Amino acid sequence: MTYFLFEVLIAAHIVTGVTGAVAFWVPVLGRKGGAAHAKWGRIFAFALFATGCFAMAMGTMTLFAPLETHPHLVDLFDAPFIRGIFGWMMLAAGLLTVNLAWYGWLAIRNKGRHEANRTPLNLLLQAALVPASLACVWQSWVLDNPLIVGIGIVGLATAGTNLWFILSRDPGPDAWLKEHVKALVGAGISVYTAFMAFGSVRILPELALNPFMWAVPLTVGLAIILWHRRAIDRRFAVRSRVA
Repeated sequence: MTYFLFEVLIAAHIVTGVTGAVAFWVPVLGRKGGAAHAKWGRIFAFALFATGCFAMAMGTMTLFAPLETHPHLVDLFDAPFIRGIFGWMMLAAGLLTVNLAWYGWLAIRNKGRHEANRTPLNLLLQAALVPASLACVWQSWVLDNPLIVGIGIVGLATAGTNLWFILSRDPGPDAWLKEHVKALVGAGISVYTAFMAFGSVRILPELALNPFMWAVPLTVGLAIILWHRRAIDRRFAVRSRVA
């Protein structure tokens, strides 16, 4: 029963994750601010919100039943290792995805009402990400695996920068757009990392811990964020000169 429920979660995770992974490229590559951008951005945000929730459920199940949920890894890794990688790290990565998807959606929805970003859920997601990220740092030390600490560092940085924006009285006229891009592209990095790293467990388990599988989505995603930030700076610079 445990494994069956876990497989159902995997199937739901894949369906929503693929939906988000496809929808991701329409707002990234398409015309900004148009109807298609808004439509596909909404699909992406809510697909990733669901994907992250399924990942959190899978991570929680793994913490309680590591061998039962991952029988194909029994001959490769022991229970503490599976619990650390596919339990604690999956739980933190899922929460990070939920955090970024919701935060990025609120940033664009509340662009003219900054104080509306201070919702209980938005603040709770930042607060929850801190202990989840610290748990990854701790597991990295326990398992002597530096890969896990990466999720912890990203999580702590995300919670810190998100809170800075949420609690700022006047973050600047273009801050909401930069945060929107940062968060939703960050969620895109998360879903592609999951497919390349966690997803490879089903085909070639040894690739799950290959740094290359984690570095590709991160590198591409950071390049997209930096490109869009420069475009935003140029756009607002032109507006300020015209004004």
